[in-house]
Amino acid sequence: MGERIQRAFPGARVVKALNTVNVKVMVDPGRVPGGHHLFVCGEDTLAKERVTAWLGDFGWPAARVLDLGGIAAARAMEMYLPLWLQMSRVLGHADFNIEVRQAG
Repeated sequence: MGERIQRAFPGARVVKALNTVNVKVMVDPGRVPGGHHLFVCGEDTLAKERVTAWLGDFGWPAARVLDLGGIAAARAMEMYLPLWLQMSRVLGHADFNIEVRQAG
């Protein structure tokens, strides 16, 4: 959807974010203990910086916001929904998120 919006409105500064957590976790990341991540993507670096700052107002430290690159990454973020739905069914709630860890 993010790509389609950007294509339909090429002058818009589209940033995809917040679709990998439920609304309660969006605005209160402390509902999930530990260091978990959000993702952003879009073509405009300044717009992504502004969105990251707004996320900080919700309690998301900038270090926990991962920039996945251009708006084409929106497709990958959107494909996360089926896994998210299944996890919420199995867990019986939506107060969860994922943490990205790197080796080394």
